[in-house]
Amino acid sequence: MRAYSAGVDLPVMPPVAPMLAKAVHEVPRAPGLVYEPKWDGFRCIVFRDGDELELGSRNDRPLTRYFPEVAALLREALPPRCVVDGEIVLVTPGGLSFDKLQLRLHPAASRVNKLAEETPASFVAFDLLALGDRDLCEEPYSARRELLQQIVTEVPGCYLTPATTDPDTAQDWFTRFEGAGFDGVMAKQADLPYTPDKRVMWKVKHERTADCVVAGYRVHKDGETVGSLVLGLYAEDGSLRHVGVASSFTAARRRELLDELAPLRDRALETHPWAEWANYSGPGANSRWNPQRELSMELLRPELVAEVRYEHVMGGRFRHTARLVRFRPDRDASSCTFGQLEEVPPAELAALFAEEARR
Repeated sequence: MRAYSAGVDLPVMPPVAPMLAKAVHEVPRAPGLVYEPKWDGFRCIVFRDGDELELGSRNDRPLTRYFPEVAALLREALPPRCVVDGEIVLVTPGGLSFDKLQLRLHPAASRVNKLAEETPASFVAFDLLALGDRDLCEEPYSARRELLQQIVTEVPGCYLTPATTDPDTAQDWFTRFEGAGFDGVMAKQADLPYTPDKRVMWKVKHERTADCVVAGYRVHKDGETVGSLVLGLYAEDGSLRHVGVASSFTAARRRELLDELAPLRDRALETHPWAEWANYSGPGANSRWNPQRELSMELLRPELVAEVRYEHVMGGRFRHTARLVRFRPDRDASSCTFGQLEEVPPAELAALFAEEARR
C-alpha cells in the first residue's frame, strides 16, 4: 500500500477499492437499471481536499505523478472536498487509445511532463462517494448520480459519463460506438449503494472468435510450463504478424500444453518467420504493461491453429488477452489471415456526448 498525502481529511479516505462488475453476454433488461458506456482506460478514484488531490488506481497504484494535467483539470472541474470514481482515458482522432495511455506510465519525470503535453489524458466521472463532510456510499446510485451532475464542471478534458435508463439506447451505444474504442456497456441498479471491491454491477463486452496461428509460447513465471500462447495472422503480403496472446490457463492445463506443443519446437528455428527474433526481442517479446521487461518466448513451427475468443482489435492487435476456445487440427495455418477479423468503422467520440447533451 502506498502512502497518501497527510493533508487529505475526507469522510471516505484512501485507499478505496472501486466497485466492480460481473460479465454478462447481453445488455440486461430489467426495471430499475441505469446504463453507461464502459470506458477503456485506467480506473481512477479521485480524492480531493482543497489543494491536496490524489489519483488512486484500482490496484492502489500511484497515478497522480503520471497524469499532472489530469490533476490540474480536476482541481478546476471538481468542488474543493469530494471523492469521485471515474476513468482516465486518452482521446485520439480515431477514438480512445489504451496503448498510448499505457505509455504514460513512465518512471522519468521529464518524460512524464513531455507526454502530458504531447498526449494529454482526460477524465470521465461516473460516481460520487463523498461530498464535503458527507459519506455517500450508502446512498442509492440515483441520488449519487444526481449530485454528481450538479458538482462536475465540464471543462475540456473532464466529462460526466452519459447515462440512460433505456436499454435500447444502451444497445445502440454498444454497437455504434465500438469503433471509438469503448469497451462495452455497464448496467447498475438505480438503488445500488457504493460497495467497494464487490461485483455488484454488470458489464457487457464485445466478444468474437478468430482462428490464429500458434507461433510460439511464453514461459510461465514458474519457469517451466506454458504461460501464454503467442498468436499470429497472415497479412496480405504473406508475412506472419503478431496479434496478441491467449492465456488464463490452470496449472494442470499449463503442464498439458507443454507436452502438446513439444513436437512443434523441433526444427522451429530453421523455417520460422520470426527466427531472427529467437533471443526474445521479436513480436510479443515485451510486456505491454512494462515495455522494459522481456518475456521468454519459445518458437513453434507455425502449423497449429487455435480458435480464440477476443473482444476487439486496436492497432492490428487484440486489445485484451484472448482466451483459447479449442485447437483446430482441421484448419490449415496458411488460411489464418487478417481478413477474418471484423472491422469496426471509427466513430466520433464527441457524438456520444452530443447526444447526452440533447437529452
